[in-house]
Amino acid sequence: MLRDLKSASEIINKIKSKELTALEVTQYFISRIKEQDPKVNALLRYDGQKALEQADAVDKKIAQGQEVGKLAGLPVAVKDNISIKDDTLTCGSKILEGYKAPYDATAITKLKDADAVILGRANLDEFAMGSSCENSAFFPTKNPYNLEKTPGGSSGGSAAAVASWQVPASLGSDTGGSIRQPASFCGIVGFKPTYGRVSRYGLVAFGSSLDQIGPFARTVEDTALLYDVISGHDTHDSTSIPEKPENVYEALIKANGNFLQSKKISIVQEALGEGLQSEIAQNLEETKAFLINAGAEVNVVSLPNVKYAIAVYVLVAMSEASANLARFDGMRYGARKEGIDLEEVYLNSRSQGFGEEVKRRIMLGTFALRKGYADKYYLRALKVRSLMIEDFKSAFKTCDFLLLPTTPTTAFNLGEKVDDPLSMYLNDIYTASANLAGVPAISVPSGFDGAGLPIGMQLFAPLLQENQLFQAANQIFKHTSTKYTFEPKI
Repeated sequence: MLRDLKSASEIINKIKSKELTALEVTQYFISRIKEQDPKVNALLRYDGQKALEQADAVDKKIAQGQEVGKLAGLPVAVKDNISIKDDTLTCGSKILEGYKAPYDATAITKLKDADAVILGRANLDEFAMGSSCENSAFFPTKNPYNLEKTPGGSSGGSAAAVASWQVPASLGSDTGGSIRQPASFCGIVGFKPTYGRVSRYGLVAFGSSLDQIGPFARTVEDTALLYDVISGHDTHDSTSIPEKPENVYEALIKANGNFLQSKKISIVQEALGEGLQSEIAQNLEETKAFLINAGAEVNVVSLPNVKYAIAVYVLVAMSEASANLARFDGMRYGARKEGIDLEEVYLNSRSQGFGEEVKRRIMLGTFALRKGYADKYYLRALKVRSLMIEDFKSAFKTCDFLLLPTTPTTAFNLGEKVDDPLSMYLNDIYTASANLAGVPAISVPSGFDGAGLPIGMQLFAPLLQENQLFQAANQIFKHTSTKYTFEPKI
């Protein structure tokens, strides 16, 4: 029975109805990890015994007739930059060697309250800095569709774990596309909420004005279910939105009829230019044809300042990273390297503890914030960011959603871009603008290229319109799923 289950919702329903036990489900996914992860390297570690104890506790609640949470017995992997109390937290970096988190992130508290089983810790680019999951201090993760390809990053481990069915769902973080890009590369669904909709408390900060925790799953409905669990106001996070979010999953389950009928969807003109892989451009045309056939009104809109998205993102994200990572000095956190004085301790700890990409971003961010340079670089980037936000506001006055490819190409070879940082940064060219504007965005699998690698399409929605966004994405996903099977053969 377990081998036939293909979604998180099915698993939860069968546990709640006592057709399966949480213990059986967890044992099955532990066996999947043992079978698949030596090939994929999606997980940094997993604790089977602890997971089985969590599952057993869920089974006992069910046996005693107690009410169980929305994720009853569901195994979940968590990106290793999200705090879990008393668990090792590495952020994919040597500088946090031996560090254990003293508290749960709010998203983790909500998973536990929903009776999820936290099974494993997913690999990532160090401190979430990368687009290929090759910047981990431990090992690169591989794409389940082709083990010579990247799964994307920085949440590559979270995406690859779901795609290879080592877990039915996972959490990642998205600063400039780090959920949506790996979701696209791995043929699954990845969602970035409105900024402030999911608490950042317990997420190790990279770019504080950009970071968002979000879910991965194989279906839009499963992704919505996880989002419902982790979203909501949190007094621990000053950027958390006070308004109560809608129950998106329940709305999806109850939906009937053609949601896309008469909806206005605009394709972003700036996503149609040079560098877009021809097969992705063709897939975009196929998606457009489906939308029109479903009764949607589809046109093209220009967001004039989106062409500056990567330049603005690099300056804002790296400046914030420079400030956020200053605390990792060998004194307060993690590994300390000795020196003859305090300055040398700092120098040795940071130079030996951080990887090359993290050092590069700290240096760029520190330069952009220097006295005499901040006005020229960082503050100017913030002004352009404001113009981009106005572009989005103007666009959403004339349409319900924006449509564009998730990535300009399908998954590239491991090692292909490691020596070309600019080329690596350009992988976020279609995703970073959503983080800069704070709007919700979802990537859904939309087809394959000629080499059998997944293609993803994105929808953006206005601020706080998650419910509408999931409705539209689910209709596209269901159509695509009738044409393609997104299941790697490894």
